Amino acid sequence: MNIFLKTIVFGLFFISSPIFAQSGKTPAPAKNGMVVTSHYLASEVGSDILKKGGNAIDATVATAFALAVTLPSAGNIGGGGFLVYYGDDGNKTTFNFREKAPLAASESMFLGKDGKIKNNSNHDGLLATGVPGTVAGLYMAHQKMGKLPWSDLVAPAVKLAEEGYPASYRNEWFVNFIAKNNSKYPSTAKAFLKPDNTPYKPGEIFKQPELAETLKRIQKKGADGFYKGKTAKLIADFMKKNGGVITEKDLAKYQAQELTPVLGTYRGYEIVGMPPPSSGGIALIEMLNILEGYNLSEMGHNSAASLHVITEAMRRAFSDRAEFVGDSDFNPDLPIDKLLSKEHANNLRSSIDLQTASLSDSAHFNAKHLVAESPETTHISVVDKQGNAVSMTYTLENSYGNKYVVAGAGFLLNNEMGDFNPIPGYTNSKGLIGTKPNLVQPEKRMLSSMTPSIVAKNGKPVIVIGSPGGRTIINTVLQVILNVIDFDMNIAQAIESPRIHHQWFPNKTSFEKFGISPDTQKLYEALGHEVYFRNMQGQAMGISIDHKNSTVYGAADSRSFDARAVGY
Repeated sequence: MNIFLKTIVFGLFFISSPIFAQSGKTPAPAKNGMVVTSHYLASEVGSDILKKGGNAIDATVATAFALAVTLPSAGNIGGGGFLVYYGDDGNKTTFNFREKAPLAASESMFLGKDGKIKNNSNHDGLLATGVPGTVAGLYMAHQKMGKLPWSDLVAPAVKLAEEGYPASYRNEWFVNFIAKNNSKYPSTAKAFLKPDNTPYKPGEIFKQPELAETLKRIQKKGADGFYKGKTAKLIADFMKKNGGVITEKDLAKYQAQELTPVLGTYRGYEIVGMPPPSSGGIALIEMLNILEGYNLSEMGHNSAASLHVITEAMRRAFSDRAEFVGDSDFNPDLPIDKLLSKEHANNLRSSIDLQTASLSDSAHFNAKHLVAESPETTHISVVDKQGNAVSMTYTLENSYGNKYVVAGAGFLLNNEMGDFNPIPGYTNSKGLIGTKPNLVQPEKRMLSSMTPSIVAKNGKPVIVIGSPGGRTIINTVLQVILNVIDFDMNIAQAIESPRIHHQWFPNKTSFEKFGISPDTQKLYEALGHEVYFRNMQGQAMGISIDHKNSTVYGAADSRSFDARAVGY
């Protein structure tokens, strides 16, 4: 099966050209490397690093810092995430820089006397902020695997923050919101508005001098430039003044981790994913194991039959996710091997009725607030000239995190504490989960659905993929992989195709509007599924690698306003 380019690339293929444009379902080809992100300037920064001899890790570091400037809704130094690496030599590893709960955190920290969540405090305000991990994770990855000097990688972000870049339509709602609420968010207003407290209009040059100074400290001192010294003091002082609990001690204690990836197989391909505290790798492999028992190609792409079995695989993986998965440092007995096993998938598959939808049942979890992960995250896919691949997803949780910029430091903080289970022991049919593995504990990392993934064949990476989207991330990545392997699509077609999502609870399936035909919907609903619609699901950023022709193909999801694949 040819999993690579199935479309005609129009025009001459100039190897010396610096950028190859992507258009819709036609991926961008390149010979020497590719960077795909949600902002064109960050993709260009990463591609420039590759041209200067940097490897995939170098390009990822530079790109991530550039996104912290150009994509403030999700790119960050005040959040955290995960990085999956697969080298052309077969070396596989991951870096965990998920945020941690502060030392002062507790299981009941968000609850009132009535046992209910108080004032949405697990999402709103500085109490919802976890200890940021991004800078530590990028620095660890660079120290272990980078090639170019650290300062050279942070330099493009410093330049973007100092000299500015054209404001985007994507940020318009946020700056208008801050302009109307500048008394509540004075430090955010200072960072994002003009001196007269009016918003920047799209296209106007937006500069961030305080962020530039923070980046310079990171550029000079590495991770210590963030977790110690002036920046750490600015964070701690801001927390103390505004109701947060993160201290300089929390920051000084934070450490990223290098972890062994979770591994699976699907129709002869190797699947490489992120281990806990990400649930993405486990859930993805579990679903692929279930679906391996069906001839999806014969069922037809996005037919009622294929959507039915895909939904049932999603339902079962998300049920296991809720019951078993959390930070492995605090849950040493997580049954990871069982969840990843083909035997477990066979047992789950045997419970699927091809003619009738299953029922989602929360009773076995000892179970009125709906809690969901935010869709505002961003993903970076990189392949260098040697064929080394990086898939990295990082986030602030909500769009623009908790909307608070650290006074004097210029960057937004996350509200990731909302990804912990907020009410111990309480699980309901609306989507609230209260199972033990993901309850709040000091220094614990909250469960995540981020699913940076790499698919390999014969010991070489062939697909690099990831997406934002909260809990939908797992299913977005799943469907892109299925589209390439089972339905013979190129990477751009696979990303642009309509998507669905089911997460066990609520017991409903979302369809992207105008994506699935009404006739298919009726047949699907006749099997017992309930459907609702969302405008879009995810913003996948992907690369496929054709080793035979020594060509990489990049595709940035058109669902993302400023996204671009940039190769050379």
